[in-house]
Amino acid sequence: MSNTGGLNITFAFIVALIISYAATPLVIKLAFKIGAVDVPKDKRRMHKKAMPLLGGLAIFYGFFVAVLCFSEFTLPSGSINWGLTGMLIGSIIITVLGIFDDRKPLPAKLKFIVQILAAAIPVFLNVRVFAISNPFSPDELIRLPEWLSIGASIIWIVGITNAVNLIDGLDGLAVGVSSIAAVALLSILLISHNTSLTLLVLAAALAGACFGVLPYNFNPAKIFMGDTGSTFLGFILACISIQGPFKTYVAFMVPFLVLGLPIFDTTFAILRRLAKGQGIMTPDRGHLHHRLIDKGFSHRKTVIILYGLSAMLAISGIVILLSGLTRAMILIFSVVLFLVITVGVVNHVNSNETEPEKTNESDEPQADGPVVFVRSNDDNEQN
Repeated sequence: MSNTGGLNITFAFIVALIISYAATPLVIKLAFKIGAVDVPKDKRRMHKKAMPLLGGLAIFYGFFVAVLCFSEFTLPSGSINWGLTGMLIGSIIITVLGIFDDRKPLPAKLKFIVQILAAAIPVFLNVRVFAISNPFSPDELIRLPEWLSIGASIIWIVGITNAVNLIDGLDGLAVGVSSIAAVALLSILLISHNTSLTLLVLAAALAGACFGVLPYNFNPAKIFMGDTGSTFLGFILACISIQGPFKTYVAFMVPFLVLGLPIFDTTFAILRRLAKGQGIMTPDRGHLHHRLIDKGFSHRKTVIILYGLSAMLAISGIVILLSGLTRAMILIFSVVLFLVITVGVVNHVNSNETEPEKTNESDEPQADGPVVFVRSNDDNEQN
């Protein structure tokens, strides 16, 4: 990579960070002005005042400006970079959809249809997996049938878009996990020597835009991400993760680890609801962040734990490329074992501390600590 390319990546990160950070206070005012606010209208919402949504608009703005300034819109052959163009058009559609949904919740079917259309634009402009390497003969490529290449790529983009949306249940969770994923993808792209500058700029700009908004979105949040942010982040991460080096049989596992937290959480949510005979969009408190909160972890500690889990999964993806699958599996097993032991210990301590005591007073529980704000995604899953 040339020095000019390195400067483009660096400045894409810096410009996206500065613009998104500076734009967020303006977006807060805009959200109140157009009525894109989350009002505590029921007992599920533990915040006491209306909170502005549209935090993702600042992320989109910082990302978009940085990409326009530092990415390559023409290929070395002189032709237009249609893949980049398709991703930007699709991201605009996703962002506009999110703005409307944050202002007034839209039907789930309508959002799903628009997401498919938005995903189809970059896919038909060649942002998709055309072939994967043969696991029994790594030097041999297996070209996918056209229908499978298109269909699988659209499903991947729509799936990750909604997976990131579903983990947006605590302040700072979705944007923090997306920051980690973007940095991991950028690291992997830098390791690969044949990566295009465009993908590097996209990953750097996304990471910078996330870091710019994170101070406003971390607990206690001054602004919520809303669908505008969570779906945009999922869309761009999905598009980046099916290009460049992520097409061999080993590297193809990397996006599943880098985006492991939203993928696993969403998969388990679907299986859990199907096992109960419920619709897959039926809201519940079975998400991983809900379970940690219910185990007694504070809001901030829960988010930090999930940051750590997401980071270790992302590092495992990088280890696969550098050291092989076996060592990556050792790392993943160690992380899962540590998480299981930690949650088990906390659960045991909590059960000992909450033994019932005989009393003549009212049985109504009394708060003995600060209220933890858990922002539910039930609206996202019902609409």
